[in-house]
Amino acid sequence: MARIAGVNIPTQKKAVISLTYIFGIGNYRAQQIMAEANVNIEKRVNELTDQEVIKIREVIDRGFQVEGDLRREVSMNIKRLKDLRCYRGMRHSRGLPVRGQRTHTNARTRKGKAVPIAGKKMVGK
Repeated sequence: MARIAGVNIPTQKKAVISLTYIFGIGNYRAQQIMAEANVNIEKRVNELTDQEVIKIREVIDRGFQVEGDLRREVSMNIKRLKDLRCYRGMRHSRGLPVRGQRTHTNARTRKGKAVPIAGKKMVGK
C-alpha cells in the first residue's frame, strides 16, 4: 500500500482516483499531479514503481497544501470568523447553514435530526 502525504491510498484503483483520497486533492488536481510527475494516468497504484511514487510525493510536497496543513488552515479561518463574531462566524458557532440557504425547512445536515417541540398543538384540526 502506497503512503503519500500521510495517507494510505488504495492499491487496486487507478492512481488518479487514489490520489483523491488525500484531503485537498480532487480529480483535476490529481490529473495535474500525474502530468507534472510524468506518470501515465491509466496506471494503477500497485503498478507504480518506487521512483514514480517518489516523483508524485515530491510534486505534492512542492506545489500543494494538503492534509494536516490544509485542515489546520481551514479550522483557523473558521476560528477567525467566530472570534470576529461576524455573521458567518455566528452561523458556524450556532451550527446553521453559512451560505444563505433557507432554514425554515431543510438544512437538516447542519442542524441535525429534527426534535419535536413538547405541547405543540396541530394547527387546523
